[in-house]
Amino acid sequence: MDGPVRSRLASVSDFQFGAVATETIEDSLLHLAQLNERAVQEAAGRMGSFRETRIVEFVFLLSEQWCLEKSVSYQAVEILERFMVKQAENICRQATIQLREKTEPQNWKALKEQLFNKFILRLVSCVQLASKLSFHYKIISNVTVLNFLQSLGYVHTKEELLESELDVLKSLNFQINLPTPLAYVEMLLEVLGYNGCLVPATQLHATCVTLLDLVYLLHEPVYDSLLRASIENSIPSQLQGEKFVSVKEDFMLLGVGIIAASAFIQSPECWNQVVEHLQSITGIALESIAELSYAILTHSVGANTPGRQPVPTNLEARALRGVTSSNT
Repeated sequence: MDGPVRSRLASVSDFQFGAVATETIEDSLLHLAQLNERAVQEAAGRMGSFRETRIVEFVFLLSEQWCLEKSVSYQAVEILERFMVKQAENICRQATIQLREKTEPQNWKALKEQLFNKFILRLVSCVQLASKLSFHYKIISNVTVLNFLQSLGYVHTKEELLESELDVLKSLNFQINLPTPLAYVEMLLEVLGYNGCLVPATQLHATCVTLLDLVYLLHEPVYDSLLRASIENSIPSQLQGEKFVSVKEDFMLLGVGIIAASAFIQSPECWNQVVEHLQSITGIALESIAELSYAILTHSVGANTPGRQPVPTNLEARALRGVTSSNT
């Protein structure tokens, strides 16, 4: 096993539970719940559109190459997703204004090409910004970023790199310290430990991270199957799909689904107890937890959604091996 992968796995396995006072945990859980409620209420439109498999895989592999913590890779995906949504919304807003005022339209093809040509630069900037938020770990230098971009055939200056970071920051009003599903998973595992869960949090943690990787990589298939199951219809309407955006942005729901699926893999006999604990902690219905954990398990242990025959990418295959090996 090479050095970067070893250090990445060590950062996951060395995660410590039970070291924080209960009062702090209660306050933190309440804060995360409030953030999640706001995110669910504000979820609309194009949100989640840029958690596409190839984009997520690029971020994950780049984060692994640069030996970054898992939390950094998730945060980079969320920063990039929100930034790209903002860009799409701005384009639509400009088009609406021009139609209303009957002004001469912009060259949308040229604008699209400009966004496309800068996409890799923006993606790398999001990873770099996420690494800077994780101040206790490793910050990626401008020299490292420029060398990486050059290896892909993109020639940029330090000034362009700084401008790219500033564009991302300004677009998001400098609010890039975003909660990720991993924060919800780890907080819920901490609470489960204090509540006397039969499955140790440390035992669940590594499997949770592996499954969370898979959900990010297979975001659309997982949530498509969940949507079809919830409406009991194989062909959701456009309106149903739009209303389902709030479910995709519910990180508390995703957190409990990930933990429930991990518990089923690790200790199936304890699954009911874990799910009941999760329901008691979050107030999320047992049926909702079961449906999401089923969707996650269906896509993570080899079974395909009916009508789909997805071919796993290299990173997906490695993650799948991680799930199966952790259960042996």
